[in-house]
Amino acid sequence: MRTLTTTTLLLCAAASFAQADMPVLWETKLEHRIEHTGTGTENRGYSYAASEKEMTVFDNKTGATRWTGRYKDLTPKLNKVDELIPFWESDVVFLFDRKMGKDQIAVLDLATGKMLWGTDKYQDLNDDNVIYIPERDAFAISLKERIVFVKAKTGEEVWSTDKFKGVVGQYVATPDGKMVMVNFVPGSLGALFTGFKNQIVKIDLANGNILWENTYIGRAERKVITRDFLYDLSIVGDKVFLRMNGMQVYDLNTGANVYSAAFDFTPDKLVGAPAGAKKFGVYHAVADPVIVGDDLYVLDMSSKKSQYVKKYDRNSGKLLWTSPEIKEARAIPNMYVVGDRVLLQIGGNVECQAYIYRREPDGQGGWRIIQEWKVWHPNVKPNGIQAFSTKDGSQAWESERFRKGITNAIVVGEQFVVCSGKELYSMDVATGAEKFVVPVNKGGVGNADQILAYQDKVVVVGDKGVSTFNMASGEAIASGKYKKSDLEDVNGDRMILKTEGADIACFNLNDCTYNQFNARKEATTTMSTDGNFVYVYEKKTVTKVGTR
Repeated sequence: MRTLTTTTLLLCAAASFAQADMPVLWETKLEHRIEHTGTGTENRGYSYAASEKEMTVFDNKTGATRWTGRYKDLTPKLNKVDELIPFWESDVVFLFDRKMGKDQIAVLDLATGKMLWGTDKYQDLNDDNVIYIPERDAFAISLKERIVFVKAKTGEEVWSTDKFKGVVGQYVATPDGKMVMVNFVPGSLGALFTGFKNQIVKIDLANGNILWENTYIGRAERKVITRDFLYDLSIVGDKVFLRMNGMQVYDLNTGANVYSAAFDFTPDKLVGAPAGAKKFGVYHAVADPVIVGDDLYVLDMSSKKSQYVKKYDRNSGKLLWTSPEIKEARAIPNMYVVGDRVLLQIGGNVECQAYIYRREPDGQGGWRIIQEWKVWHPNVKPNGIQAFSTKDGSQAWESERFRKGITNAIVVGEQFVVCSGKELYSMDVATGAEKFVVPVNKGGVGNADQILAYQDKVVVVGDKGVSTFNMASGEAIASGKYKKSDLEDVNGDRMILKTEGADIACFNLNDCTYNQFNARKEATTTMSTDGNFVYVYEKKTVTKVGTR
């Protein structure tokens, strides 16, 4: 083992750069408060901001208003809205006036504000149980008793079926007009579906006929904020592959089980929900399966007291070996296969997402709505690093270094780097020997909250900013000090940090310089999908700033 003590001139030079404010490209003052926001891609070209009584759609490039209006003028029955759900793929927005047992729904064309259709037939809808199917320009709406398939632009019902319970999850459409899909029940709709069972089905999109049905193991979910699916459904040849807590494989034509290498896992009580959370989820507590050629490596977390690594033949599903028991690991967020080793990160950072909603007095006899879309990475114990042989599953080594703490571990090529929060460790994959140990505070940004890989660098997101280290040698490269903040987004060479007061800084990961923007408390910020811009929504103002 060798410990690095060299002071890096590059680090000092980078830290001395003066940080600039993000350039303001435009600022638009609206005539109404901003309580709901939606940011379209730069290619789409427009976004929206809305209050409970008015809505404005503005141009992304200039900030100019495309259209604005009161709901009472745009729709025949809505004077106010309690919720807006955009479906960007179909260019429509659902408006909801929540009334006791009789929700009023209006659907507008997002680009023009034109009223398309409305209804009060569908109750208890939210962004979980309305799914857009672009192959038919239609919505699959999941109700308590049935699924209704309606045309997106007219609301006309094409068909309905009571053979499928729950919400349409991820699906794959086939060229012959069929669709394979799984169902799930979001936490926010748990009481809606009685008699629910896990279903994977093949359905005819023309008439809703169920062609075959089977069950699956596990719990299908979407993240509550970013809406990413926590599983993957794909079709390869005549097989359907469902990656969910392992791998489950079905025959595309009949639905028959080919094999299952899966387990049931629910991350209950790993992390508590924050106050006011209307939606909350804990994610990445179990590492995804790893496929190397014809080999499939799966973590079996079916028991809360003991866990295993299992290796299967990916084509046949034959179990090749089971590792020794991994005792009482509450979370195993990362599993890597490097050379002839399976590497496990036990404990450490998991991902949490929450939608927080509350009403507060505005001091003028009215109320203001406070909304927060929060993504954060709490730490789960116990912690550790273990490695197993890919040949027979025997334990190759275990490191004692990380029993007191670990943030996360990353692999780039043959390099395996683990962060304890205070130090970076480069571990020899074969033996577990430490190639180097580097104090994280050499980066000048305090202890590490998490680490990421960028090119040949380890990126440290610290208590006071961002720093980078050479992946191979551990030498500190660059640093940018900033206020206490959390990782908001990463896109290519750009990383956004955000404080509790909604101030943001966009770091250039090549040299850790950054541009910053000081927003009002509780402002909503959204990074563009290309990483070049940030949209800031504050009270009645929308501001577009550049990150470069």
